[in-house]
Amino acid sequence: MSVRLDWPGMLRAGLSQLRLTPAQFWALTPVELMLMLGLERAGPPMGRSRLDELVRAFPDRKAE
Repeated sequence: MSVRLDWPGMLRAGLSQLRLTPAQFWALTPVELMLMLGLERAGPPMGRSRLDELVRAFPDRKAE
């Protein structure tokens, strides 16, 4: 399984949010950058089974 990285988004975050220089940004590994941005605390993405569970718990209702 290959992981595709959002290089433009990562570069934008590194330069604008963290105020890194381009040299500092390119010296980091993707994991180091994610740690600096606080992304290691993010939970895993929602799976289909959890979405189905939420749909059952909170069904859409037509406006009256």
